[in-house]
Amino acid sequence: MIVFPAVDIQDGKAVRLRRGDFGDATVFSDDPVELAHHWRDQGAEALHVVDLDAARTGELTNFRLVERIVDSLDIPVQYGGGIRTPRSLAYIAGIGVHWVVMSTAAVTAQGLLDDAVNWLGRRLVVGLDCTDGMVATHGWQQRSQMSAIRMVRNLAEHGVARVVYTDTARDGMLGGPNLLGLKDLAEVSPLEIVLSGGVALLDDLRRLKKLREEKVVGVVVGRALYERSFTLPEALAVFAP
Repeated sequence: MIVFPAVDIQDGKAVRLRRGDFGDATVFSDDPVELAHHWRDQGAEALHVVDLDAARTGELTNFRLVERIVDSLDIPVQYGGGIRTPRSLAYIAGIGVHWVVMSTAAVTAQGLLDDAVNWLGRRLVVGLDCTDGMVATHGWQQRSQMSAIRMVRNLAEHGVARVVYTDTARDGMLGGPNLLGLKDLAEVSPLEIVLSGGVALLDDLRRLKKLREEKVVGVVVGRALYERSFTLPEALAVFAP
């Protein structure tokens, strides 16, 4: 199980949103690169980086910051935000991002999705952002007519191997992850799953471990780490052999 500390970037700063609300952001660092180094030094095996501005607009607003993070780390980076055109896909893949997360375009531009799978293989990950069981797009600002279960089956047909599953109502709220929804999805999904959103306590991670769902291969943790509900070494210890 990979524990991904989250570094979400808005206006050049590292922030956390509540339920994806761009107007409800808490700034945790003025220097996302320094913050990325902090998590590496704390023992992170990988990092989850999101350009929130790009997720909303489709423009890679914080591209240079992301590039600096990738260049200066010796651990893999999983990146999401604004991958909606061949150009943005090429830019992000070209700077050495290990996992490229495509969200909106996986719903709205399936030709690009196919190209991404052919090019990146297992490095291509799809962000499965769900509101009331339906897939949300455009930085969670729009809700599609696609259910999460239908979406994972469709993605499998296109050759996708992994998704990052987020219950948007839980993200940044420290109310606990939607483990019931995760379990339901894992039971029908042919894909690997990374859980994101809602982790508040070490007990949430212990409950996740007890699910013993082999398809769940990682968990993204954000606000709980920043507000010191627990440390990254404590989180890593939960999943240690």
